[in-house]
Amino acid sequence: MRTRILSAAAAMLLGAAITAAPTAAADNNRLNESIVADVHNAMMLAGCADDYKVEPMVRVNPKLRLAAEWHANDVLNNRALDGDIGSDGSTVADRARAAGYNGVVAETVAINPALAINGVEILQQWMGRPDYMAIMADCSNVDIGVWSANLVPDRSVVVAVFGKGDLAAPVPAPPRQFGQRPPNQPNF
Repeated sequence: MRTRILSAAAAMLLGAAITAAPTAAADNNRLNESIVADVHNAMMLAGCADDYKVEPMVRVNPKLRLAAEWHANDVLNNRALDGDIGSDGSTVADRARAAGYNGVVAETVAINPALAINGVEILQQWMGRPDYMAIMADCSNVDIGVWSANLVPDRSVVVAVFGKGDLAAPVPAPPRQFGQRPPNQPNF
């Protein structure tokens, strides 16, 4: 009887511990940022600059990151896709324009048949393809958007969209009277 009570108490404690355990919300920000740094290094090796202290030669562009996110999720969830064309027939230029980027773009895609992917595997895939290496080493690329996604248990996708400069007009701010603070700034 005592053993049954102890077993029941242990089961209740274990159940409480499991339900009270914090949930983890993983993201791939560090991986995405490391890809930007790796592209910077590839550009350095290509002779785009001769000083590692130079500001990043490519800057993250939210519009290109959105285009990369769309395609990464599309490739992740449509196993027939293995490259630059989306399930709807869209190209990298189509997705960049839909995200609001108006400029010349190119794209690299890495697909790994595993839950996780790391920077070494991505670079091995991209540097092993002359067309992708040429994109990464192109000194005229000034913008980049990277997105990575994972599907349990067996697929990881990383997409980088490169741009030569956004020619789209900046998004206008809402109108306001002279001296009035924008709505997102606190009054002091």
